Amino acid sequence: MATKTAPGVRSRPRPARGGDFNPAAHGLRGLASMMVFWAHLLGGTAEHIYAHDQAYVDLVFGPWSFGAWGVELFFVISGFVILPSVMRYSMREFALRRFFRLYPLFFAFTLLFAVLNGFTNAYPELNTRVAVIAGFLFLNLFAHTEQLTPNAWSLTFEVIFYALASLSYFVAIRRRSAIGTVLVSALCWAFLIRYPIALFFVTGALARIAFDAGLKPHAQIARPAEVALALLCIWLAGSHRFGFSQADMASPYAWALMFATPGYFYLAIQPDSLSTRLFGGRAIAYLGTVSYSLYLLHPYTYFAMRALFDRFGLFTDDWGLSMALFFLVTTPVTLLATHVVHRSLEVWPYRRFFHQRVYRSDRAQALVGAAGPGGHPFEHHPEKPTGRAGKGV
Repeated sequence: MATKTAPGVRSRPRPARGGDFNPAAHGLRGLASMMVFWAHLLGGTAEHIYAHDQAYVDLVFGPWSFGAWGVELFFVISGFVILPSVMRYSMREFALRRFFRLYPLFFAFTLLFAVLNGFTNAYPELNTRVAVIAGFLFLNLFAHTEQLTPNAWSLTFEVIFYALASLSYFVAIRRRSAIGTVLVSALCWAFLIRYPIALFFVTGALARIAFDAGLKPHAQIARPAEVALALLCIWLAGSHRFGFSQADMASPYAWALMFATPGYFYLAIQPDSLSTRLFGGRAIAYLGTVSYSLYLLHPYTYFAMRALFDRFGLFTDDWGLSMALFFLVTTPVTLLATHVVHRSLEVWPYRRFFHQRVYRSDRAQALVGAAGPGGHPFEHHPEKPTGRAGKGV
């Protein structure tokens, strides 16, 4: 049966290719979402519960910083997976699909934050009309305000990257406009210079181009290099904390991590890589499927559980036991809530508008086929946004 499409939306036909779905990229997305989640549990308690205990603060600095690096890994993955969609669809349909894929869930959590902050005024700088409007419209970078809901700062970068990537492809490839290409190129360079963190998206897109071109590392050095780059990323991310601002880029370690991250990623996505074997399982694949919901939801469950633990005196001087209990309780609560949010707020609007599953590859069906018709198969061309530590975590 032919797949239905929303009225008035026309796709540019493009043959489906088995290479569009990459199990390692999808698995790394799930792993990155858990890294950011657990980093907030460690970092939030270091800032708000055990800030007086320097031993705890020093101990969690490494894993906290490493977990935060999951955001930059997300950006590389986004650059890798979004390029086929830019090439597959018209600008209008690309924008519609991105809107229904991302905005309903983002809107729900942003509205929740705005309402709560309106009543509590916990963050008065975000209670202004400019901050609220800029937050909902992804204009916070230009209004010099913060995003509203925790972690959503990264979605602003995602949306800007989507817009620039789609515009660049339309002007330079489809229209072949020399003047337009120069202008768009200048716009892209200006954004990259102002926000160097956006280079992670570019490296991900370059990884996609190289991967589709069949450029593969030599078999004898691929796995040793993959392990070496993975260890380098762990060391760099765990020993330094970068926001990849212009000031951060004065550090050679920032540049090293910026190139080590896509370097590891490109080796990881090869069919015979160690990462493909490690992250191709059903559990990690499921985390990749729900990673967007997990990413936006977990600051709320974390904050609620932290408040409960604090109120009932469960954060004791024995922080090892207290944090073990905190992780053991908060993790399953968050994953259960994530499952509900994913099904209701993330997947449903897209299916309702396009009459298609968000995730629909045969590979996914094989991995989670036991879930039945209501399961979570992956999108034929997985696409996903990201984020970083938010307010109050």
